[in-house]
Amino acid sequence: MHPPRSHPLSRSRFAGFANNALEALWSKGVTAKPPLEPDFLWQMGAKGFDKADEVSIRSADEVADFRERLKVLCSSLRNEARLNALGHTMAYGQLTSAIRWRHALGRLWRKSPDLARTQLASPIAVVGQMRAGTTRVHRLLAADPRHVGTRFCDSHDPVPKKIDWRPAKAAAVLALARRINPWLDSLHPFGARRIDEEIGWLAGALSPCAFEAQWHIPSYVLFNEARDQRPVYREFARILRTDAAVRKNADRRRIMKCPQFSEDVAALIEALPATRVVVAHRDSEEVLASSVSLAASQMAFQSEESDIESIQLHWMRKLSLREQRIEQALRDLQAPAAHVEFEALNADWEAQIRQVYRSLGIEPIDAAMTAMAKEFARAKNDAHSSHRIQLAKFAESRT
Repeated sequence: MHPPRSHPLSRSRFAGFANNALEALWSKGVTAKPPLEPDFLWQMGAKGFDKADEVSIRSADEVADFRERLKVLCSSLRNEARLNALGHTMAYGQLTSAIRWRHALGRLWRKSPDLARTQLASPIAVVGQMRAGTTRVHRLLAADPRHVGTRFCDSHDPVPKKIDWRPAKAAAVLALARRINPWLDSLHPFGARRIDEEIGWLAGALSPCAFEAQWHIPSYVLFNEARDQRPVYREFARILRTDAAVRKNADRRRIMKCPQFSEDVAALIEALPATRVVVAHRDSEEVLASSVSLAASQMAFQSEESDIESIQLHWMRKLSLREQRIEQALRDLQAPAAHVEFEALNADWEAQIRQVYRSLGIEPIDAAMTAMAKEFARAKNDAHSSHRIQLAKFAESRT
């Protein structure tokens, strides 16, 4: 059970304790505060790797894109994010991890380039606003035994290991995350081996999807929105192909999902041309309220200066942009697209899924529907139902 959440920017006592402890360590000189400078982060993240691992099988523009993204993101973090000690430490950890994964994947592909060229069954991308039911659609479709999804632990760490300790590592990470943010599972039900979105793969290429929900980084967000996304999705496709080869499931349709896809459908499909699309829809006001709640929950413990008004303004603009880009992508899309309505999915998930399968030309076999029924029953017991209560209380307090 999590404690009451009286305000969107509520934070746990543990988060406050961790922040104070980090500040004390820095102020007393026990350990140095790591600078969020590209050169320093690169030095730490690339430690133990060969310089050739940065390039590997990547093109020159892909190498340059990552470097430029790191430079702009670091500037935005230093000058705009107003991070506290805990937020600063989390930013340092995430960016050095992205650099380390970048090199580790490069080393892997230098030795085994065919992994990144694995032939895939046609993937299906669940596209839609965050908080629009994309997770439910994603997990239902992935439950079909003819399909496969990405485990949270593999998204959190995309580098395959000879002995796969990633589930244990992810479980430890989630345990700590739940101490810092005890409302985490009410916002998004997690599990180390559970099917989840590929947000870690995108964040590893410095797409802002994971970052803008944690930090106030407007200049980096605008930089990304105006930038060519193809280098990010070429890296994403290589990781997907590698994951499929290692997991030995390349012959099954991968069900992919990330809210960032809403901005980048064209780049995603160019990198993975056979991708079919399922679009999730939900009332815009409900999407906004839920999105603000999620972002506020992540930002509250990473900055002392977060405020609901600025978070709401950011997500009003962001959700509008994503809606425009989804509409444009659907106009340009050559392949069939399926649509799912949030309320209709809640009322009769089976009818909605059968409609999706008809639109995509997939046979809804009995084994698939039985597996989905089990997933739907499991999801009903997830902690996310308490988020509706939180949102109702927030709305009540505003009135």
